[in-house]
Amino acid sequence: MRILGIDPGLRNLGWGVIESQGSRLSHVANGVCTSDGDDLGERLLSLHNQVTEIIAAYRPDQAAIEQTFVNKDGAGTLKLGQARGVALMTLAQAGLPVGEYAPNRVKKTVVGVGHAAKEQILHMVKLQLPGCLPKNADAADALAIAICHAFYGGTQQRQLKEKRA
Repeated sequence: MRILGIDPGLRNLGWGVIESQGSRLSHVANGVCTSDGDDLGERLLSLHNQVTEIIAAYRPDQAAIEQTFVNKDGAGTLKLGQARGVALMTLAQAGLPVGEYAPNRVKKTVVGVGHAAKEQILHMVKLQLPGCLPKNADAADALAIAICHAFYGGTQQRQLKEKRA
């Protein structure tokens, strides 16, 4: 199964693609979609177009995205939510099933602790995906999200949603 992981962001949206064969994981690709400028609509459209190109290039079977967390900056949280919404819409438009994961669950799955630092995530992603060189911390986070989905996808993912409801 090929999994596309997305770490949403308006300025930098990290993405990573992995292959999952049973318990064996391998790196396919990773990168960052960027959007600059003042026009919010154009920036969101740019992210949509870039994610569409990634889906066309790597043809994932499933996708995973990080859930929105609320921070002290309300405007920043809103912008993050808008970028996340565009990513979710693009994944749905491609017909991909999507798993959603809390940041602490991703960190706990990949690192072993729910409040891991960015450096720890990068280190563990490199260990779990030999030969992988993430473009930056956003791409490493996206790969971690994909790894989390490889672990929790399918039946376990449905059970997690049922527990949250």
